[in-house]
Amino acid sequence: MFGKKNSFIALVMACFMILPMSIVGVSAADWPMFHENLDHTGYLDEASDFTPEMWLFKAQGAIISSPAISDKILYFGSGDGIFYALNLDDGTRVWDYKTNGNITSSPVVSGDVVYFGSMDSYLYALNKKNGDSVWKYKTGNSIESSPAIDNGVVYVGSNDNRLYAINANNGTIKWEFESGNTVKSAPAVYNGNIYFGSNDGKIYALNTNGAKLWEFDTGNAVVSSPAIRENVLYEGTDNGVFYALNTADGSVKWSYNFGDPVRSSALLDSNDNSLFVGADNGNVTCLDMRDGKLKWSMNVGNVKSTPALMGNNIVVSSESGTVYILNKYSGKEEWSYSPGYYLFNSPFTSSPVVYGDDIYVGGSDGYMYALDDEKKSGPTPVYLYYIGAIVIGLIVVLIAFRVIRSRKNKKSE
Repeated sequence: MFGKKNSFIALVMACFMILPMSIVGVSAADWPMFHENLDHTGYLDEASDFTPEMWLFKAQGAIISSPAISDKILYFGSGDGIFYALNLDDGTRVWDYKTNGNITSSPVVSGDVVYFGSMDSYLYALNKKNGDSVWKYKTGNSIESSPAIDNGVVYVGSNDNRLYAINANNGTIKWEFESGNTVKSAPAVYNGNIYFGSNDGKIYALNTNGAKLWEFDTGNAVVSSPAIRENVLYEGTDNGVFYALNTADGSVKWSYNFGDPVRSSALLDSNDNSLFVGADNGNVTCLDMRDGKLKWSMNVGNVKSTPALMGNNIVVSSESGTVYILNKYSGKEEWSYSPGYYLFNSPFTSSPVVYGDDIYVGGSDGYMYALDDEKKSGPTPVYLYYIGAIVIGLIVVLIAFRVIRSRKNKKSE
């Protein structure tokens, strides 16, 4: 009797242990919205069997799309109209899919499907394992907005001024909402409601039937995407004002004026009530989430990307062509990576993502870079060879000049 009782208890305990493990396994495979979650942390824990390498991969167009990670595969789009799936450990291509327009939309992943928009006006759903088409839906104009998925519905904005709600399984339309201008902002779903910005200068809140709950007029275009935490929505505007709004009614809790457009979306770190956001004033700035008070600001060049969280640091990609790893408490630079060695720098507008100790970010030069935070280093870029060729060329010119000058001097003697 005692043995049977123990066996029953052991079985029950095993079930409880297996259940959370299975839940984690499912959630770990998903990347359901821009920059992974409502805090925009852009971070996933590294798998135990992952062996990282520093690498770079060359697409045929600028990479503005921010990558998503699922099951050790990196997904992103490029200005060449191709959507790529790469092995996370070495950067080798798993598959690619050609669209008929540039891809600036950042992908999301749910289950076995990856979703993204293209400038050819379609929202695509592909099998994440092999790139086969599941379905595609045509909107009225190009798509720059990044989709979000919740409860089997994909939400995405379009440059036809609309936000769409589309059935994730078959690509049929559920409803659409028309704003007063293009919708480039990535929507966020929180407590069953959908929040997004529009170039008509307004931030909108809709319910899951597409009915408007409230709108807040900022006075200028809203391209950045909302981050949400504890019933507060955080979002920047093109007039330089960054707002913290109550998600219930859109009332202002606080605001902060950067003086220049804020197209970067905020990273939230609730552990110490910090908010990190870039702007076109050349700085990445840390504010207190509770009241908008300045904690620190660091000059890194204009920032349109969203920072990613990495332990006690944040990762910021800048239009200066440099990726910065900064201490999140002080803004102090821990290290940086500049593949163009300042001579050939191309802007970074793609938001970096973090997988354990590794950083992945796309550049306007068409390269996807894999950096190693532990080694504080990145792959050797091709620009090093360009610089080497320039140096060798200068040396050859100087030698030739000295030879010619020496011969002239001998003739004059």
